[in-house]
Amino acid sequence: MMRDNEILSRRVFLGTCAAGAALFTTRGLFAEQLALTPSRTEGPFYPDRLPLDTDNDLIIVNDGITPAVGEITHLTGRILSETGSPIRNATIEIWQCDANQVYLHTGDSDGKRDQQDKNFQGFGRFTTGSTGEYYFRTIKPVPYPGRPAPHIHIKVKKGGRELLTTQLNIAGHPGNEVDGVVLGGIGVFDRELLMAEFKPIKESKIGELAAHFDLILGRTPDESAFKPKSSSSR
Repeated sequence: MMRDNEILSRRVFLGTCAAGAALFTTRGLFAEQLALTPSRTEGPFYPDRLPLDTDNDLIIVNDGITPAVGEITHLTGRILSETGSPIRNATIEIWQCDANQVYLHTGDSDGKRDQQDKNFQGFGRFTTGSTGEYYFRTIKPVPYPGRPAPHIHIKVKKGGRELLTTQLNIAGHPGNEVDGVVLGGIGVFDRELLMAEFKPIKESKIGELAAHFDLILGRTPDESAFKPKSSSSR
């Protein structure tokens, strides 16, 4: 797994590459900026009825003892400003379909009650501390009809405002090459920023995975010095 400083260096590189000709006209202008996490569609299945359990462990619902079906994944990352400063007290939400391809949304689950994994929470929240870090225990996302690229939906909020809605994709998955959302209206550098590697945890006896995904925001409610970014840079 890449170390934190390696991930940040990669984002600096991608950010400067994406800046293009501006680097040649204003030397060093973007030298300390990280590439912003691109926004992606929320999709139709953000939960219309939130579960009673909305913690950061999607594998176990409430006090249940039966875990969800799927490859257990420990998803970690940080929420940072474009200069690398951690963003505290930001709420990150994730949602995804279960291993049987069913979302926690009545528009999807009502017709698939026999198929739905009742032991998968489907949605979770986490509030960042002083380091900007977050953690979820979930499953490795799976493809489903219409979306050949497995993905996890992500939304970041702070101070009553939604700051970013995006999607995390599996690096190297063949579905990325044909998925309309992955490819649509976004360049190759931005697509790369939405990829995360899902790697086996060597010491795990049950085949658990680890994935790391940092989210870089251009502006937060308490950072008025940041200039708003145009939609093309999000």
